[in-house]
Amino acid sequence: MSVPTVPADAAEVAPARMSRREVLQALSGLMVGMFVSILASTVVANALPRIIADLNGSQTVYTWIVTTELLAMTATVPLWGKLADLYSKKLLIQSSLGLFVIGSLIAGFTPNVEVLLVSRIVQGVGAGGMTALATIVMAAMIPPRELGRYAGIFGAVFGVGTIAGPLIGGVLVDTSWLGWRWCFLIGVPFTLLSIFLLQRTLHLPVVRREVRIDWLGAALITTGVSLLLVWSSLAGHKFAWASGWTALMVAGGVAVLAVAVFVESRAAEPIVPLDIFRNRTVSLATVASVLVGVAMFGGTVFLSQYFQISLGKSPTVAGLMSLPMIFGLLVSSTVAGQLITRYGRWKIFLVAGGAVMTAGMVLLGTIGAGTSVVVLSIYMAVLGIGVGMLMQNLVLAAQNDVPAQELGAATSVLTFFRSMGGAIGVSALGAVLANRVTDLMTERLGPAATGGGGSAAVPDLSTLPEPLLRIVQDVYGTATAELFLVGAPLALLAMVVVLFIKEKPLHTLSGDERRAQEEAAQAAAVGH
Repeated sequence: MSVPTVPADAAEVAPARMSRREVLQALSGLMVGMFVSILASTVVANALPRIIADLNGSQTVYTWIVTTELLAMTATVPLWGKLADLYSKKLLIQSSLGLFVIGSLIAGFTPNVEVLLVSRIVQGVGAGGMTALATIVMAAMIPPRELGRYAGIFGAVFGVGTIAGPLIGGVLVDTSWLGWRWCFLIGVPFTLLSIFLLQRTLHLPVVRREVRIDWLGAALITTGVSLLLVWSSLAGHKFAWASGWTALMVAGGVAVLAVAVFVESRAAEPIVPLDIFRNRTVSLATVASVLVGVAMFGGTVFLSQYFQISLGKSPTVAGLMSLPMIFGLLVSSTVAGQLITRYGRWKIFLVAGGAVMTAGMVLLGTIGAGTSVVVLSIYMAVLGIGVGMLMQNLVLAAQNDVPAQELGAATSVLTFFRSMGGAIGVSALGAVLANRVTDLMTERLGPAATGGGGSAAVPDLSTLPEPLLRIVQDVYGTATAELFLVGAPLALLAMVVVLFIKEKPLHTLSGDERRAQEEAAQAAAVGH
């Protein structure tokens, strides 16, 4: 039996590895782009009341300014990931950043809410590309054995962008000579800087081969996911969770996704290769990513409201109070990445992250209107530390366990499900919070407090008399704490899921080097 040999020109196929200096230079552009893309999803949180007032928008528009961007970002991630396996990653990532700039400029100069909603969709498509492609480009440049060092920093950037958004937005709104339009415009110069840095420093080989994009599959996936995200954002306040609209939208979304699965199973170049879920690590990491998304997005969104209503803080102060979570996530993500690179072991950080995240959710389940800032800061730091150890290392585990040609698909699948988990989780937990606030207000003040049993409106604390103010603050503190107790079992489930991920040694070759090696081996096998 003859042993397959590597062709003589295999060395020419293998790309030259970038030096550490070149990697760091390219990463600087990626990190800037990643930060502003994630920031776009959260920076408007504290600016929405002012935006709605200035543009004469309704409560429905209030919700959709956030939802449209998140929906467009989540729904297009799989398409960007697939394109990265087929076309120039450098061109794709610069295209996504260009779309983000266009959307940001339109939003910053928008004359009305209709144009603003369109601009948020454009922003979301660009942000989806950046979110998916940044990690894919990292895996193409850096071997998994060394990726922890850089992935930790990237995980920190992602977390900081998510959590710091409300702080930056609050400061911009409270600064008279800036205003809410700068929530959109602030990212433009940084995005242009990212494009410039990537043009000069990112050098990746372009794999040229005949390609076919499964546009039908992409359309079906986007439509199905969009229906479910629209339902989750409207259910609970536009219509009841148990209603005809819920049945119609959920059944429609599931049906479209079922057709998408059928189409993908027969496509030559599927957007989401179904075979990838036969990989145990990818499947388990996907489930864990959904649960981490719920904890990360849910925690930041509802803590910001708790600061402002239950504790009576201004938007800027509310943003500053989120810093302990930022620092916890930053430190744990960076330190875990460095230790993974040094020792090559990564599962212990996934398990520890799940345990610490669960502890943080349970601790935050004890807060109330009288919780001290010091105690609250400790609890938030614990949650941040847990999320920091889990988030990016789930991606690392999956990337390490798939063939090089599936790196883009595996990365985008995890990013997609983490974003979708966050979107649906925020909507569902938001509905739970609203219902609990309504019940508590009715219990303490009678049906008149909720307009005869309807949903309670978010109060203007400055207009409430002292006794009523205390009741409202206590109600929101209690309801927010109960929300974290609802989320704690999900965090515990994430820990249980990662226990079943099998630890494998980290590769010492980058994604592009592995791909060249795999293709050379395949060519040699065909030759024999």
